[in-house]
Amino acid sequence: MKQYIQLLNGEPVLKKLSTIQLIAYFGAWFSNIAIYTLLISLDVNAQTIAFVAMLHFLSGVIQAPFTGAIIDKVQTKKILLLMLVIQIVTTLGLLYIQTVEELPFLYILIFIKMAAASFYFTAEMSLLPRILDGKKLQLANELHSIIWSFSYTFGMALSGYFVYLFGVKSAFLLDAFLFGIGLFILISTPIELQIKEKSQHLLGMMLDTFRYLKSEIKVFHLMLIHAFVGFTAFDALVALLVDNYYHMVLATSLSLGLLHSFRALGLVIGPAFLGKWINQKNLIKLFFFEALAMFVWSFFMDNFYFSLVASIFVGFFTTTLWSYTYTLIQKNMDEKYYGRIVAYNDMLFLGVAAFTSYMTGVLAKAGWQLESIGTLMGLSFIVGGIYYFIIYKKYDIKG
Repeated sequence: MKQYIQLLNGEPVLKKLSTIQLIAYFGAWFSNIAIYTLLISLDVNAQTIAFVAMLHFLSGVIQAPFTGAIIDKVQTKKILLLMLVIQIVTTLGLLYIQTVEELPFLYILIFIKMAAASFYFTAEMSLLPRILDGKKLQLANELHSIIWSFSYTFGMALSGYFVYLFGVKSAFLLDAFLFGIGLFILISTPIELQIKEKSQHLLGMMLDTFRYLKSEIKVFHLMLIHAFVGFTAFDALVALLVDNYYHMVLATSLSLGLLHSFRALGLVIGPAFLGKWINQKNLIKLFFFEALAMFVWSFFMDNFYFSLVASIFVGFFTTTLWSYTYTLIQKNMDEKYYGRIVAYNDMLFLGVAAFTSYMTGVLAKAGWQLESIGTLMGLSFIVGGIYYFIIYKKYDIKG
């Protein structure tokens, strides 16, 4: 942890961006728990829950071809400010959802809100390799994952109790308020970058990116490898577990909060043990460990308390898997394409996450046991590990 503190003290811009991350991410989980609590209270079916989970990722997939080019043409700070404002407005809009008939409005708000969140994330992640390099960049990626996981842990845990005590609407209001604090901090954050691509049209930049990926095919392979982490999109699965197995044990919001927070506990502590161990050679082992953790969790899914413990092991490997595969992409791509490559990478990652969420609902409706769905997710990481091993042997990858 000392190395992360030293990094923040030496990089004031990163320090402020990380503070905004902590505040915004923390608040986001209040909305997340509130949304799924609302859906379950409205007695919607499995496919509706899965569809809402998919919407959390789908907007990022659709807009990705354009966001990267825009990021490389527009000052990053302007983008970040606008995206925070949009998230505040859409979060407040969620206050008006009360009945099944209003679900289409919920879908629209979630789509726009998550599009803004995805845009913000892409802009920020394309900024990091422009202000940091080498070990600092890897530490910044790990720090981003830890902040996300930390806010996920306590955000999910507290939001479960908060929604239980104060209701869904109060959670939305608190989320919007926390976004407002993040906006205030960002206004005073100095971000000055030279924009190199103003003279080129968006379409030309997009085509140029495709040509670059064709010539640097290893970067595309690394993007696909990173996308496998999208199979950890568990929101729909967890909501269905609560609806089918756990609602008799605890209140819906409390069950959702605890399940997510226990997994996030693993997300937080994982990098502390794996950060110094992970390298290009060990990455394949990490894929297999993630698969094994998924198998264990699937075996214990029908028992709430055993499932909580198993969730920790699922999260333990995920943060390092996400951050290290992301770092490999950043270290192996040309600086000119940072914004666009990060955007397309997020498109692939979010596409896998959206597919996972949607298929969870489809398979559940078709009669699959939730344990079988979890096992299938685990098998995907074995495929990912084999794929990475092939790429590692074939290409010279900077680590």
